[in-house]
Amino acid sequence: MKIVSYNLRKNRAVTEIGELAEVHGVDILCLQEAEAVALPARLGHLSLVHATERNRLGLAMYVREERFQAHAAHTFQLKKSLHDRLLAPAHERLLGVRLHDRENSRDFVAASFHAAPLTALNSLRRHQIHAALGELRQLGPGLPALMVGDYNYPVFKGRLDLEMRDHGYELSLSDKRTYTRYKMFRGHFDFATSSGLDIESVRTLQRGTSDHLPIMVSASLSMEQMHVAA
Repeated sequence: MKIVSYNLRKNRAVTEIGELAEVHGVDILCLQEAEAVALPARLGHLSLVHATERNRLGLAMYVREERFQAHAAHTFQLKKSLHDRLLAPAHERLLGVRLHDRENSRDFVAASFHAAPLTALNSLRRHQIHAALGELRQLGPGLPALMVGDYNYPVFKGRLDLEMRDHGYELSLSDKRTYTRYKMFRGHFDFATSSGLDIESVRTLQRGTSDHLPIMVSASLSMEQMHVAA
């Protein structure tokens, strides 16, 4: 299955998402900085499952309706940064959906995530990532999980990778940088953490009007999970 994550840069790139989904045959589309109230209910073969309600610019997820059935969808608050408290509050930084994959007759959890901005410390973002994965475990206990989004984590990814592995998750970066707006902050900002899935590839897609480039994760249920499902 193909999962695309895209930070729309304050909704500026919203006009691109329909073509993006169609051209790449997307199965799941996860958005950040989307103006949820203005999103269409459908994008071709994709339908809107859920979007954040308390953020003006928030999170949303579309899925291929003929393949996936949503059993539960929730948004979650995570620990706030000083930026969130004083300047532009973001109440919900995680959107998780428990999906049933009709093709494999198996449930799994998919999520769109947006970490605290660069004004915050990496330690806060690590706290948010761990808390987010904890919420997803509650949403689908023991199920495979994939969380994609804007992690705002430009440096010292080695420590994050070790922590993810210690907690049973894999950290996957794309083949090219996803953020190039500022010289000092260029790098991989948008990536994925997963458990119980085989990540075949993570590609950075063509630049649009956003300061982030979209990424596409190609993933499949791991053989171990397939045996569990059987």
